[in-house]
Amino acid sequence: MTQTSENVTWLTQEAYNKLKDELEYLTGPARTEIAAKIAAAREEGDLRENGGYHAAKEEQGKQELRVRQLTQLLENAKVGEAPAADGTVAPGMVVTIAFDGDEDDTLTFLLASREYASSEIETYSPQSPLGTGVIGRKVGENAEYELPNGKTASVKILKAEPYKG
Repeated sequence: MTQTSENVTWLTQEAYNKLKDELEYLTGPARTEIAAKIAAAREEGDLRENGGYHAAKEEQGKQELRVRQLTQLLENAKVGEAPAADGTVAPGMVVTIAFDGDEDDTLTFLLASREYASSEIETYSPQSPLGTGVIGRKVGENAEYELPNGKTASVKILKAEPYKG
């Protein structure tokens, strides 16, 4: 199966290993635990009024959704080194942009998939309108991207550095 660049998620080896470990836990010990919770709740009798049973089934549904997400992410992942610090915007970089050339109206964000999202810095997906507009641009260049209302916004790339998080 060939992958388009839009479906690929770039991950460091560390991030890939962390997600793979989570998937292994969810498909092994976590499935056994939730099955035991469901069985125990089922023993309590009438399932229509059994809050423990319904909570366990809901937890199972969320867990299986996460398993599907991780499976798809890891199937489409490319493992590699952090991007080079050559001033070219790429996934895994912290990017600072100025809106419409106004050096006082800036935004600094991490260009990465949500698995990299951090509470320390806002994260934009490489597939987002802003992400697709800035990828491949160099510091000092202008980039355009489409806003949700259909209009086009222009930004200037001020900085692009590999994320150290």
